[in-house]
Amino acid sequence: MSFPLLTATAALPALGAVATAAVPAAQRTAAKWLALVVSLATLALAAVVLVRFDPDGARYQLTESHPWIADFGVRYEVGVDGIAVALIALTALLIPFIVLAGWHDADPLETGSRRWRPTQGFFALILAVEAMVIISFEATDVFVFYIFFEAMLIPMYFLIGGFGDRAHEHGEETAATQRSYAAVKFLLYNLVGGLIMLAAVIGLYVVAGNFSLQEIAEARANGSLHMATNTERWLFLGFFFAFAVKAPLWPLHTWLPNAMQESTAPVAVLITAVVDKVGTFAMLRFCLQLFPEASKWATPVILVLALISIVYGALLAIGQRDIKRLVAYASISHFGFIVLGIFAMTSQGQSGATLYMVNHGISTAALMLVAGFLISRRGSRLIADYGGVQKVAPVLAGTFLIGGLATLSLPGLAPFVSEFLVLVGTFTRYPAVGIIATFGIVLAALYTLVLYQRTMTGPVKPEVSAMPDLRARELVVVAPLIVLLIFLGVYPKPVTDIVNPAVKQTMSDVQKKDPKPEVEAAK
Repeated sequence: MSFPLLTATAALPALGAVATAAVPAAQRTAAKWLALVVSLATLALAAVVLVRFDPDGARYQLTESHPWIADFGVRYEVGVDGIAVALIALTALLIPFIVLAGWHDADPLETGSRRWRPTQGFFALILAVEAMVIISFEATDVFVFYIFFEAMLIPMYFLIGGFGDRAHEHGEETAATQRSYAAVKFLLYNLVGGLIMLAAVIGLYVVAGNFSLQEIAEARANGSLHMATNTERWLFLGFFFAFAVKAPLWPLHTWLPNAMQESTAPVAVLITAVVDKVGTFAMLRFCLQLFPEASKWATPVILVLALISIVYGALLAIGQRDIKRLVAYASISHFGFIVLGIFAMTSQGQSGATLYMVNHGISTAALMLVAGFLISRRGSRLIADYGGVQKVAPVLAGTFLIGGLATLSLPGLAPFVSEFLVLVGTFTRYPAVGIIATFGIVLAALYTLVLYQRTMTGPVKPEVSAMPDLRARELVVVAPLIVLLIFLGVYPKPVTDIVNPAVKQTMSDVQKKDPKPEVEAAK
């Protein structure tokens, strides 16, 4: 039997989480280094997956299948297509930077504090989330996917509620209350979505007789499995609702600003750059593949929701006083673009959406982690408490600017390519929708540049006059992300070559072809 590479890629951070949690309480530094080494080893395994994956080969590769709950047709089945490989690579890439950025975020608080911050638990929870996200990208059994889709909520709940941001203007007790509120809101929203999805998973089993994604899709394609129209639509809505909460898509987005505001910057990156990608990924893998007709039926409404997310998120970002809430609302706008690309039902749109997931993860990580370094120096998340930072910390200001420019999709940086593909793919089938979506770009420029202007330019405020520039550890975190943003902005081909074949197969699932140009090219 060949080496179970996919299982190993998910199992390594899971075992690392257990080992990190078991490190003696006095050995906090050892726990940090163990978590970092495990995350780097996981990255190495993800690199092997990337190398061994053949974009022109079978749809699902490196597959594993073992009996699990035979009486209910549940099997442990994993396999990856190009989209999953790209997102596994993104996840494995970001976790070491998250660990490094949060190196001191769970250190003990000052003497006399009533809150205990177990350092080992913080890093163990991060590794546990990584393991569950990776297995979610790998799972080709619907039941296995559902288990880890829901299970990742538990470590995230403790990361949000137990390890919140220390920069709070209302004191520790108020901060603890707000963290608890944000954690409970995150958990309840996602649990409701998961429970509705559970009903749909059970319904799918009743109709199909098993949970295998490949078997169900093949049976639907060859006509041996037929779903009544209303049945397919209800099942689609059950799956889509859960994924829209996780994504997050308007109006199911309201948990995200609270969760990101109260989390440490690395945990905020874990939420929006890693965990939330499971929702949009699942729309491509499960909604479109299992319920193609229902996906086409729901497309007009979903496009409207995506447009509202784009414009609404950007408008609210403009009016924020809190740096983290601004990035949260910007992410809601960006996720609107991703959903728009998925349901535009064009190869350009879906390729752009997949590329957007990768690029958004990198750009948001760069911006939010630099913002976290900034906030930790000043002790405040409020934009009004900053000014003139570029004069005292030019490297910090410069990296913050590049992260912000990537967020507004400046040409030459990675998100531009993906946003361009989404808009082109949308415009070819839905011109009016594409035109409205472009307003999100204008609004993004506004909230990004206003944020930079208010925090980094102008007179130097006394509170930031002694602010140190980025340290060596922080540069190690930020510099590779900046390099990736520039590299993928100039040369996105390594990612598009991997995802494009999978996108073509998804387009085939929904029996859609790209619209032909209305005006033929001049001969």
